[in-house]
Amino acid sequence: MGREESKIARIGDRVIGGGNPILIQSMCNTKTEDVKATVEQILGLEKAGCDIIRVAVPTKEAAEGLGRIKRQIHIPLVADIHFDYRLAIAAIENGADKIRINPGNIGSVDRVRAVVDKARERGIPIRVGVNSGSLEKDLIAKYGGVTAEGIVESALDKVRIIEDMGYDNLVISIKSSDVLMCVKAHELIAGKTRYPLHVGITEAGTLTAGNIKSAIGLGLILSQGIGDTIRVSLTGAPVEEVKSAKLILKTLGLRKGGVTVVSCPTCGRTQIDLIGLAGQVETMAAEFDDLDVKVAVMGCVVNGPGEAKEADLGIAGGVGEGLLIRKGEVVRKLPEGELLAALREEFLKLRG
Repeated sequence: MGREESKIARIGDRVIGGGNPILIQSMCNTKTEDVKATVEQILGLEKAGCDIIRVAVPTKEAAEGLGRIKRQIHIPLVADIHFDYRLAIAAIENGADKIRINPGNIGSVDRVRAVVDKARERGIPIRVGVNSGSLEKDLIAKYGGVTAEGIVESALDKVRIIEDMGYDNLVISIKSSDVLMCVKAHELIAGKTRYPLHVGITEAGTLTAGNIKSAIGLGLILSQGIGDTIRVSLTGAPVEEVKSAKLILKTLGLRKGGVTVVSCPTCGRTQIDLIGLAGQVETMAAEFDDLDVKVAVMGCVVNGPGEAKEADLGIAGGVGEGLLIRKGEVVRKLPEGELLAALREEFLKLRG
């Protein structure tokens, strides 16, 4: 089953499934009880291009803080619940646009039903999440270890519990830190359900390892037409997750627009802080997501102008200075310290 055939789920004012654009999620690493810090982080994530944000709800205070957080942000708010069904109910009552639970951790059928009834009352989706690390012992025994087949069976068992309660406003999430197992699990479940899928490689790791694992895993899954919303899980600042997710979607041709930054790998000719400059350009580019622009950041004036010809804009470094290039033509020579500001001016001109 591809994205077009998946069911639609509404999360706040956003829609996933049914062939709609794949949305980017991240999760706050602030204490949700600290409303000010959480709001600040979410506003930064919005600016970076985050579509949906999830927060942990481990306490009653966190659940009560959701309403105050929601009033100050502009993207849907998802509550992450692990064990206490009362926190799930409190999160929904305080305005969560979606909740994430593992029904196996919530406890008795009556407790799950209480959460489902509250979600039905508010018309919000439930994300049924299963991780390879929480696979039931009987399924581990049945399949001879943690396997893709076991993860899928566990997820569909949880879905059935909620379906039997007459509720089908669901999103499924099956995650594993084993990339190829995760890919196989998604391939299997796509043929067994029409519910929208939230895709990610769990516990992917630090910036380098996590980005590589996520790019390979999400690339293999999304390129098959599987997945409706994604999260890149990184041990780092949540804004890095959003940047990586955008780049993965753009690389796969699943998201258009925004500023694409290309830069040379540097060599012995480089006499400018190209690594620092390219990073600054990439950070600045996130503010101009409404543009569809390609920018080349080149290290030398020998090859720079030629290599920047395919880009809309470019900068090429020299000795403490550089060239500003527009559509392959050199338009200005500037001191190194003024290149970034000049590029920003060009972005603003394009925006009109």
